[in-house]
Amino acid sequence: MPSLRSSVADQFGGLSRQVWILFAGTVVSRLGYLVTPFLVFYLASRGISAEETPYILGALGAGHLIGPMLGGLLADRLGRRPTMLIGLVGNAAANGALFVAPGVVTMALAALTLTMAGAMVSPAAYAVLADTVAPERRRAAYSLFGWGINVGTAVAGVLGGFLAERGYWLLFAVDVVGALGYALIVAVFLPADRPARRPATESGGAGYGVVLRDRLMLALLPLFGVQLAVYALTEVALPLAVRDDGLSPAVYGYMAMINAVVVVVLQPVATGLLSRLPQLPVLGVASVLIAVGVALTGAADQPVEYALTVLLWSVGEACVGGIAASIVANLAPAHARGRYQGAFQWTWGLARFTALTAGATVYTHFSPAVLWWTALLAGISAAVVIMVMGPAIARRTALAETQAESADLALTA
Repeated sequence: MPSLRSSVADQFGGLSRQVWILFAGTVVSRLGYLVTPFLVFYLASRGISAEETPYILGALGAGHLIGPMLGGLLADRLGRRPTMLIGLVGNAAANGALFVAPGVVTMALAALTLTMAGAMVSPAAYAVLADTVAPERRRAAYSLFGWGINVGTAVAGVLGGFLAERGYWLLFAVDVVGALGYALIVAVFLPADRPARRPATESGGAGYGVVLRDRLMLALLPLFGVQLAVYALTEVALPLAVRDDGLSPAVYGYMAMINAVVVVVLQPVATGLLSRLPQLPVLGVASVLIAVGVALTGAADQPVEYALTVLLWSVGEACVGGIAASIVANLAPAHARGRYQGAFQWTWGLARFTALTAGATVYTHFSPAVLWWTALLAGISAAVVIMVMGPAIARRTALAETQAESADLALTA
C-alpha cells in the first residue's frame, strides 16, 4: 500500500508547467488579498458613514458578477494570457484608485473596477488548466489551484491584521505588489496562446449563446449555485450566530483560523487519497458534509461546539476542492472553455451575493432556524440531484473529450 506522501506526490506530480506557473502566481496574488477583508475599517477611517458604506460594498459585490462573464468571453476571444494580464493590471490600478478616491461615488467606481478586474482572471486561468491538463488529471489541477488560493488567503489574514494596525496604505501597497507580481509571472513564464477556432457549424456568435444552448450545463449551474450559497453562509450567518450567542468577535476569528488550517493541511491529502474514486460520489458526500456542518451552526452556542461544526464543513470543503470546476471543464467545447468557466465563476459570484443578502435577511427577519433548515435541505437535495445526473454527465464528458482532442490537433497543426 503506498504511503500517504507518495499518494499525494503521485496525484500532483506530472502536472503541466502551466499549472505550477498559475499555482505560484495565485499564491503571490493571494498573499496580497488584504484590502477587501479590511475595507469596512478603512472606509470608517476615511470618514465614510454607515449609511454610505453599503453603496461601496454593493459596488464591490457587483464586480464579482460582471468580471467572470467578461473574463470568460475575453479568454476565448483574445486568449488566456492577455485576459489575465488585463485583469491583474486593472486590479492593481483599481487598488490605487480606491486608496486615493476622494468621495463615495469615486470609491464605489474604484471598488467595482477592483473586483471586476480581479474576477476576470479566474475564468482565463481555469481555461489554461483545461487546455493543458488531460481530463483525468483536471480534478488534481483545479484542486491544486484552489489550494494555492487557500494558502495565500490564510497567510494574508494574519498579515492583514498586522499591517492594518500600522497604516492602511500598507494593505493597498501589498495588494498592488501581489497583483503586479502575478502579472509578471504570467507575462514572463506563461506561454502565449491562441484562441481555439469556433466550429463553422456553431451559430450564435462569440458570446454566451454556446453555454445557454447547453441544457446539461444549464441544469448543473443552479445546482452548483445552491451548494456554493450554502457554503457562503459561513461568511454571514456564522458571525451573526456567534454574535447572538454573546461571544466575542475573536471567537469568529478562531473559527476562520480553524477553517484555514484544516483546508490548507487536508486538501492536498484528501485529493491524493480520493483521486481514485469517481468524482460525483465524492462531490455528493462532501457537499452533504458541508450542508450538515453549516446547519449544525444553529445547534451550537459555545466556542467548542462552533469549532466542531467548522471542522465538519471544512473537511467537506477540503474534499470537494476542484471537482465542480473539473466537471465544467470536461463538459466544455475546446473553443468555449473560457466562457464555460466564466459562467461557473459567475454562478459562484451570484451564490455568494445571494447568501450575503438573502441569507442575512432570512436570519434577521424570519428565524435562524428557518435558515439552517433551508441550508440543510437545499444542500442535500442539490447533492442528490447532481449524483442522479451522473450518467448524462459521463456521456457528455466522453463526447466533449473526443471533440476537444480533434480541436486541439487542429489548433496545433
